[in-house]
This record gives sequence, C-alpha cells and structure tokens, in this order.
Amino acid sequence: MRSQYNPAAFAGTGSAGIRLLSKSIRAVLVWQLAATAVLALAAGIVAGREGALSAALGAAVSVVSGLAAAIVVASRSDAQSAAGVLIGALMAEGTRVGLIVLLLGLVLATYRDVVLPAFVGTFVLTALLFAMVFFLREK
Repeated sequence: MRSQYNPAAFAGTGSAGIRLLSKSIRAVLVWQLAATAVLALAAGIVAGREGALSAALGAAVSVVSGLAAAIVVASRSDAQSAAGVLIGALMAEGTRVGLIVLLLGLVLATYRDVVLPAFVGTFVLTALLFAMVFFLREK
C-alpha cells in the first residue's frame, strides 16, 4: 500500500533540465514563484525598489538551494537500498543547507541596501513551501 506521504517526491524522470524533477517539485516551484511575485510586489509598495529586490533575492536563495537539492536526489534516483536512499537524502540536504548559508552570506555581504524583513520573510516563506513537497502525491 502506498503511503500518504510522497517519499519519491524527488524522483527524476530521466529527462534533462526541469523535466528531471518530479511533478511535485515542479508544483512547489510554481508556488514559490507565485509567492515571490506577490511578496516582491508588496515589499516594493512598502519599501520601494530595494524592498522588491530584497524579497526577490530572499526567494532566490531558497529556490536555487531547493532546486540543487532536488537535482542531487534526482541524479541518485537509482538507489536500490534504504542506505542508498538515506545517503542521497543526506547529500541533498547537505547541498541545500550549504548553498543556503553561502547564498545568504553572499547577499548580506554584497547588497548594502537589503531590506531585511522582505529578504528574510520571503526566504522563510519559500523555504517552507519547498518543505511541502513531501506532502504532495505523485499522480
């Protein structure tokens, strides 16, 4: 019996590019991009151009790190054992966390006019949306 949760959310289809990602990942990516558009618009209205750019950069950190993690797992979709699946998941999460730390540091070190509430708020929301991939079912 198939679990209600989707352990194969990151399974690749063997195609190149975005098609390498599962339907669940693509759905979450659309949610993240929609949330980014709404929050960037709101931050732009409240804090001007710097607010909109800060919100977009916060989302970019989350989206880029999530896509990298998904690609790492998809590239290891041939895992045949529980240990192989666990190693793939740990590698993906390590990639994701490492990129998050690197990209957050890069933005904060180089963009002097960052609007912190917009940057961090959009990053957190899009990261939470990425976590929703585990609750989606493949059809």
